[in-house]
Amino acid sequence: MQSYEQSLQQTREFLLEHDDYLVVSHVQPDGDAVSSTLAVGWLLSCLGKKYTMLNEGPIPKRMEYLWHSDEIINMASSEPPRQYSNVICVDCADFQRVGLTHRYFAKDALILNIDHHPTNNGYGLVNLIKPDAAATAEILFDLLKTFEIEWDIDIATALYTGILTDTGGFRYTNTSPKVMAAVSELLSYGVNGPELAETLLEEMTLPQIKILNKALNTLQLSPEGDIAWLYVTPEDMIECAAANEDLEGLVNYPRNIRGVEVGILFKVIHEHAVKVSLRSAGKVDVADLAQTFGGGGHTRAAGARIEATLETAIAQVLEEVRRHL
Repeated sequence: MQSYEQSLQQTREFLLEHDDYLVVSHVQPDGDAVSSTLAVGWLLSCLGKKYTMLNEGPIPKRMEYLWHSDEIINMASSEPPRQYSNVICVDCADFQRVGLTHRYFAKDALILNIDHHPTNNGYGLVNLIKPDAAATAEILFDLLKTFEIEWDIDIATALYTGILTDTGGFRYTNTSPKVMAAVSELLSYGVNGPELAETLLEEMTLPQIKILNKALNTLQLSPEGDIAWLYVTPEDMIECAAANEDLEGLVNYPRNIRGVEVGILFKVIHEHAVKVSLRSAGKVDVADLAQTFGGGGHTRAAGARIEATLETAIAQVLEEVRRHL
């Protein structure tokens, strides 16, 4: 098995050797997915490479300040005209997470897989995976160091955004000394840390407040008080005029209750499909739990999609959480 340093060099060679890339991240992209997509785009532009950035779903409005964010094609409104032979997947824990963007992968496409999820199964021809990295953006920080290119505030802001959001504002256990050293360097390029923290972690939209109110009304606790969950329906989303990005952080409310070991958010997609978000206080490896349902993620933050009614999904997940507890 090759070292991380060897993987960095192999990735560097892949980027230099090929051209005309399709860059994708996971469905319903979060801060790390968006910033990582743009960081790769920025790097390719510096290398004089052609590239197209694509995603299934819109990027969150609060991240529109990022470099060339308007160039990420949302498949819901537009689609690329052809397939690509060279594909770069960022922040996708498994191949299914690329969603419908796979339609634009040529049959014999060469895939570069850059990710930090422990459940990543190495689906690329080239895999740059570091499970103990705080964010995919942290891996890209290391990758960019292997190139002789001049950094600027645009790339520094993109990388800072990914690290800031995936560490919960530097509060999660993945906030290592290496992370803080990288962040210190990024700030030296002029990144406005306090402003980004306010925009990304503090500000809330009115629909976000409304959907939070709806969801909290569904909050339930197990008899032992160690599991808490809530849910959101499509009707709730419509009534509150809420977008997927307005659900960001919602799962933390049940998790933050004193004594709760696992917090869960059930988002009903349709009558027979539910998206499940899981957060752990530390006793339960929710990535392992999510894999039971075909999902994945991190030890303390993971998710899955279950093809079932809300009631069945809740029963199945609670049974599995109790087994893990």
